[in-house]
Amino acid sequence: MKLSADRDDCIASGNCVMISDVLFDQDDDGVVILLEEDVPEAEQDRAREAVRTCPASVLHVE
Repeated sequence: MKLSADRDDCIASGNCVMISDVLFDQDDDGVVILLEEDVPEAEQDRAREAVRTCPASVLHVE
């Protein structure tokens, strides 16, 4: 599973980091930073949840 983020449209809500601080972080402006593009099996459910709950719909999994 691959994870991607459209940082230009991120609204810095922080939901993704609250769901998985293994996969996501935020820069000084609060914009999402992907820590892992290849999602470990143990984090796949959290990755899907982050995609579903992102208010700006900037997260995607393949």
